[in-house]
Amino acid sequence: MFVLTQDSIVLVHGLRGHPFETWASSQQADDERAVGPSSRRQHIRSFFKSSTSPSESYSTQKGTSSQQQQVFWPKDYLTKDIPQARVWTYGYNADVISGLFQANNKNSVSGHGRDLQVRLEREIDEKALRRSEACCRQTRFIAFLGTPHRGSTWAGWGEIASNLVRQALQDPHKKIVEALNVDSEVLDNIHEQFRDIVFQHGIQIHSFQEARGISGVKGLHEKVVDDFSSKLDLPFLETVESIDANHMQMARCKDPSDESYRFITGVLKQFLKRGSLSYPISSKPAIYRSSEEAGRIGRKVDRQHDCQKLALVGLSGVGKTQVALELAYTVKERWPEYSIFWVPALSAESFEQAYRDIATRYSIILNPKEEDLKESVRRYLNNISTGKWLLVVDNSDDQEVLFGTSAELGGVTDYLPESENGLTLFTTRHREVAVSLAGSDVVEIQEMDCEEAETFLTKSLTRKEWLRDRTVVTELLNELTNLPLAIAQAAAYLNAMQISIQDYLALLKNTEQDTVSLLSREFRDETRYKKSQNSIATTWLVSFDQIRRSDPIAADLLSFISCIENKAIPRSILPFVEPEERMVHAIGTLHAYAFLIRRDNGNTYDIHRLVHLATKVWLVRHGTTREVDEKVATHLATVFPSNDYRNRALWREYFPHALRFLKDTRALDNKSRYDLCMAVGKCLQVDGRIGEAVAWLSECCLRWQKHFPEDDPDRLASQHELARAYRADGQIRKAIELFEQIVAIKEKLFTEDHPYRLVSQHGLAVAYQADGQVKKAIELLKQIVTTEEKVLAEDHPFRLASQYELARAYLADGQIK
Repeated sequence: MFVLTQDSIVLVHGLRGHPFETWASSQQADDERAVGPSSRRQHIRSFFKSSTSPSESYSTQKGTSSQQQQVFWPKDYLTKDIPQARVWTYGYNADVISGLFQANNKNSVSGHGRDLQVRLEREIDEKALRRSEACCRQTRFIAFLGTPHRGSTWAGWGEIASNLVRQALQDPHKKIVEALNVDSEVLDNIHEQFRDIVFQHGIQIHSFQEARGISGVKGLHEKVVDDFSSKLDLPFLETVESIDANHMQMARCKDPSDESYRFITGVLKQFLKRGSLSYPISSKPAIYRSSEEAGRIGRKVDRQHDCQKLALVGLSGVGKTQVALELAYTVKERWPEYSIFWVPALSAESFEQAYRDIATRYSIILNPKEEDLKESVRRYLNNISTGKWLLVVDNSDDQEVLFGTSAELGGVTDYLPESENGLTLFTTRHREVAVSLAGSDVVEIQEMDCEEAETFLTKSLTRKEWLRDRTVVTELLNELTNLPLAIAQAAAYLNAMQISIQDYLALLKNTEQDTVSLLSREFRDETRYKKSQNSIATTWLVSFDQIRRSDPIAADLLSFISCIENKAIPRSILPFVEPEERMVHAIGTLHAYAFLIRRDNGNTYDIHRLVHLATKVWLVRHGTTREVDEKVATHLATVFPSNDYRNRALWREYFPHALRFLKDTRALDNKSRYDLCMAVGKCLQVDGRIGEAVAWLSECCLRWQKHFPEDDPDRLASQHELARAYRADGQIRKAIELFEQIVAIKEKLFTEDHPYRLVSQHGLAVAYQADGQVKKAIELLKQIVTTEEKVLAEDHPFRLASQYELARAYLADGQIK
């Protein structure tokens, strides 16, 4: 293994290896293993030295004339070909089997790793390597030679050594052999921890694989370390290639023309020409975006000479950070000379810490006159000698963090570089912020299309058989609106709970409470920041709170919208705001966060269904649900139109929103809610939706009966409308019973010519006729007509209507003349 820091190359041998012999090419070095460890012990420390002079003799360290002829290529060739680097070798007692002449070292694999860290910190005289975290930051590149990262078919050199010396009297070192078994828990943990470190610090990996097996040894018919075990599977950070040698010979080079030497030095030289990477996220993104979207972003990057700032904007959870990460990998792959810097702008503290890490990693010299480290980093990136770079400023959402405040001058933007050598990429939820930061160079990230979403779900699920029912898969993705974070959350739940997609769908559709619970459940996501909230619901709460602070009117609109239907929201139904400019700005704020989507007609809006649900979670957490419900009830009762047929288009536009609110607030015992209930019921009846009208008018009547006396005007009005609905619905007996109660009460309250009394008597007469009680109908209608002839003009609609009904009754009674 080769570890490349800023100016040092450290060579570390494997198990049963040696700091000299592993890299030496002559046969004598191979034979020395049989001599015993007494001579080995003295070289472990002596070979942890810098090899900077190719003329240095190894006779003083090896002590035998035969080994003076060996080719030790790290000293003899590497220091000549890469003169700018110091070359170190490191040795440790890692005999997998006990030698015949010494007791075995009981250290585990992890123990050897800790030993190496301590030696690096102590022996290499660099302040930057005095702490383990600093070691990670200073490590730029690691090349592995046949290393079994995940164990191997033959348990690595442990099993091979057992075969080679099976006549020996001592068993293999059990701790290390156990660690090298395929799927062992120890190596799984080491593997995961190492992956996290690699992604966090942007360490480049090159894995060499052995192309040949070892022949002549019983039981070994494959490679010592198979291809699966000898790579880390780190896309874009790892490259893999084979060396035409077996495991024992791939690190031994006789001369500079040797294939192994050419491959190794070629990789080292290539990396030294590259820039570096620094990512805070511990996994390659699993986001699968269309080539069209990637092409749009790529074209902007290609024209960097006139595009030095670029912003990705979109709904939280749509995958902006992952698209940025994908772009960073692509840039590194296409233009390896680029350095990649990743800076989270979640807070002023996270930004400063990221700049501090950059300063440490690149040994940036701070100007003593400048107390602010951030200014030194900005100056470093502006310097043309720094080379080309891509700076990703992730989560650029909080305007106070970005642009500063009057109380605290100096936001993130004050410390961003301006250089033709670099491109600054922002990710933000807020379109206004995106435009402020990047002008017209803004790319909107949309939800995945159906194919992308299905691919993402397929890659995320552990049990692929769940995907056989294509109808169910499509239904799930539709429910999740193809939103990447929602899909990742659903997949994590399915993998953990081991329930089918059908069962998950049932939960998602069961009740709103179940849906909110599912969307609020946190899960581990390696493609996101370790301390971030990953649930689709909670990740939006941050945006909601930002809106509440920066634009309270927009927050009020969002609260109102959470109580009505999420589709086809007419502007006329929204709360009144004056002056008009404040309303325009509030709607613009919600639109800028991609929460509110304007339809083509310009006066109708949609809100993302999952955002709609998350807003309810937000109201619950702030304890404002009832307060908002009461305000919404009052407003809707005020704006909902009358049942005049000329308002038919408007009430049809309002129906979905009023009905959604009424259904969700049955527990709200509020007069405004029942006024709305009444208005909706009356319009439903005129619209021909009689069954629904009966249901809502019945609920309204029950409320009035519960809280008000029988002669209350509102109670009587609601009963009258319900009786009319009963009659229209064919429930004649119920209509007559209710009308008779109303008429009896009104006869006590009003004179015989009062319109309220007359209209109820008219309704009762029509109900009598519908029930076949024609005589009663005629008697009552004659009384009504006589009264109306006294108080109403002959062309009054009410008088004419009563006369018409009387004529119909006469006809039904056979009184044709």
